[in-house]
Amino acid sequence: MSNHDIQATWHYHNGTKHPSGPLLNPLHRFDPGRQPLLFKIYKNLPLISLSLDTAGSLPALEAISGEAPTDASAPALDLPTLARILYFSAGITKYLEYPAPWGRMPFRAAACTGALYHIELYLVCADLPDPAAAAGGQGLEAGVYHFDAQAFALRRLRQGDYRQILVEASARESSVARAPATLVLTDVVWRNAVKYQAREYRHAFWDSGTLLANTLAMATAHHLPTRVVLGFVDTEVGRLLALDAERELVLALVPIGTAPEVTAPPAPGVTPLKFEIEPYSRHELDFPAIGAMHAASCLPDANAVAAWRNAPPLLARPVTTGPQTALQPMADDELPADPIERVIVRRGSTRAFAREVISFRQLSTMLDRALHGLNADFSGSSEIPLNDGYLIVNAVEGLVPGAYVCRRERRALELLKAGNFRTTAGELALGQALAADASAAIFLLADLSPILASLGNRGYRAAQLDASLAGGRLYLAAYALGLGASGLTFFDDAVTDFFSPHARGRSVMFLIALGKKRKRSTA
Repeated sequence: MSNHDIQATWHYHNGTKHPSGPLLNPLHRFDPGRQPLLFKIYKNLPLISLSLDTAGSLPALEAISGEAPTDASAPALDLPTLARILYFSAGITKYLEYPAPWGRMPFRAAACTGALYHIELYLVCADLPDPAAAAGGQGLEAGVYHFDAQAFALRRLRQGDYRQILVEASARESSVARAPATLVLTDVVWRNAVKYQAREYRHAFWDSGTLLANTLAMATAHHLPTRVVLGFVDTEVGRLLALDAERELVLALVPIGTAPEVTAPPAPGVTPLKFEIEPYSRHELDFPAIGAMHAASCLPDANAVAAWRNAPPLLARPVTTGPQTALQPMADDELPADPIERVIVRRGSTRAFAREVISFRQLSTMLDRALHGLNADFSGSSEIPLNDGYLIVNAVEGLVPGAYVCRRERRALELLKAGNFRTTAGELALGQALAADASAAIFLLADLSPILASLGNRGYRAAQLDASLAGGRLYLAAYALGLGASGLTFFDDAVTDFFSPHARGRSVMFLIALGKKRKRSTA
């Protein structure tokens, strides 16, 4: 199936809508006793342990929205910095104790649907120095590696400099060609589909986006340029990583750092490899709709990648019809100074909001820092985002309760309709009280028709990832300000209907609730 046969996206998207998408089984229930192994563990590959320096770097709100250098002024990437980026992207920051059958559960650095942690990280790199190594010691040798979050270590899959494989697979994307290291994100399908069925493919991009929000912030904190790359030949990258293509899908490339004077040498031959891994579950079910959607959005060769990257979507800004309130973000000298590392460790997923008021300046700061331009290959030179932020404001000081749309280009909120919509917010969020109790609920909506017309089925990946990256930044911004946040799922068409006529024809990609956390009772 061709990437341009966009009926595949509509079939999948409409088929996985709540409440009654035909690709979802309404009788499905998740049995915690069947929870799969939360880590990919290679049985016979030795571990290369990483060391971690947890000292803080850049203030979180600066790291979230800051821009790293893109030229030779960027520092060289070394192994200790890479270890920090891996840890604060996908490492275990703490363990939580739950009653049986869950027990002691790892809590990872980035939010993930169902805490099932189905996103894996791989590394393709040149030699990376370790300044802390003893005289004559080595850093990390060039190779292809898997990041083992449980052990905080790497396992080497291939020895040698294979970066040129990614350069060719990405149609010579310049950021990949210059980078000393590129992260590859993949999705272990069953680890999330066990609970969420065919809707898992949406979650693949939701959860890679929240993880990447951490990655990009950490890279910015270390003044390293990054770029999110969705244009690549899927089969070539999967072959390099020796993936089981039926069970683990390649999602994105993230080149880190730049070494413009160094060109990746010709790569060794990519010979077939087969690794034995610990089974995730005794039994795994197949959800054909996931594989079909992924296959329909794959790019077959470098020519197709280049053509895809040169066809950014032609988007239009919505017409302004309602009164606007200019955002009032905090000045730089008023922002909390907590470094990004401390905020990532502090971050959680809020389980109860206090129904208390937050300030308009707090909301403005979160929106201003999180909904800015993204350095990605699917956005082209357009300043119009793939997703627009629609809000239900319940309790924001100085702001009339109601429904709004964020006008990023004007740094303002446009009022669509005034009213108390707390109950509605909860109903739209699959009946979850969190959205009703929050100070504000932010929905990211995309106009899929022009996106798919330009980018084909792969535009669906881009729209989902663009929204979840904004959601991940909102998570970090909220916790940086001492607030809480929680990502939620939703009744798709009901969200569009609520924000219409302004949102007519748009599809909701992501939902996050923000507000003050309810304090636990000490009784």
